[in-house]
Amino acid sequence: MKELFSDDSIVSFCHALNSKLRIDMLQYIYSNKSISFSELAQKFGISKAAVTQNIKVLIDADLIGIKTGAGKRGQKKTCFLKENKYLVALGHDFNTGNMYEAEIPIGQYTSYKIFPTCGIATTNALIGVEDDPRYFDAPSRTEAGILWMRKGYVEYRLPNYLEENQKPIEIQLSMELSSEAPGISENWPSDIYFYLNDTELAHWISPGDFGDVRGIYTPEWWFDNWNQYGLLKLLSINKRGTFIDGLLVSSVTIDMLKLSYQSELRFRIGVPDNAANLGGMTIYGRGFGNYNQGIKFRMIYRKDDA
Repeated sequence: MKELFSDDSIVSFCHALNSKLRIDMLQYIYSNKSISFSELAQKFGISKAAVTQNIKVLIDADLIGIKTGAGKRGQKKTCFLKENKYLVALGHDFNTGNMYEAEIPIGQYTSYKIFPTCGIATTNALIGVEDDPRYFDAPSRTEAGILWMRKGYVEYRLPNYLEENQKPIEIQLSMELSSEAPGISENWPSDIYFYLNDTELAHWISPGDFGDVRGIYTPEWWFDNWNQYGLLKLLSINKRGTFIDGLLVSSVTIDMLKLSYQSELRFRIGVPDNAANLGGMTIYGRGFGNYNQGIKFRMIYRKDDA
């Protein structure tokens, strides 16, 4: 899920959806994961020029992306849906200029506890061998595009750029996740927990370890019967509680975390021993899965004038 709260992003989003044809195109692209311009023209009975014109509107609204690959007659462009769920915020309790953002590579964890089945890989190769947690210490881990485990956790340090007169009012984190099954399994539930500074925020039940089709960004060398893509989850903590994809899931508020400009920010993701659904976890980063991102972090704050 992606949250839209700036005027420009909401206007672009609404303009892109102000067309039955473009909505039908988005639904068709989503159903087929990745589709070429010529296939869209044939499906909807329109010219390639009309497809290009409408695709430009969808790209400008950041609803779809374009991927270039080898085709039968040279390079082939295909389009894919970036996200199928959006949260449009028509009102907010903060100045949209009072925030900062960062993206943490998934291999840039500062501590971990991993149990097999497990592994870690860059976009070019496995790091070490599978099912050996020792390779999570490899220096090349910072280049990882995917990591997985049966149970355990990884913990990241989030940057704290707050100044003394700034008070955090919302933290947002987005990441692509799935379960970790032997091979792949669409029905493999797993309880994935989220923590900040050792405080349990909430947990999400991942429905499975997805591999019905290849991930949009998953490299060609990756094995067909291994984790292909996950679901993009948006975790938010504010004065009302903790939310996942816009739904309230926990009573933990940002005030309860007692954060300041001096606070460390340790974000942990994991599957504990006592999880009701002990189905493992896969984290997808850049070069794998469907979203081509690490862990995106946003800090929203207010200024307390002296």
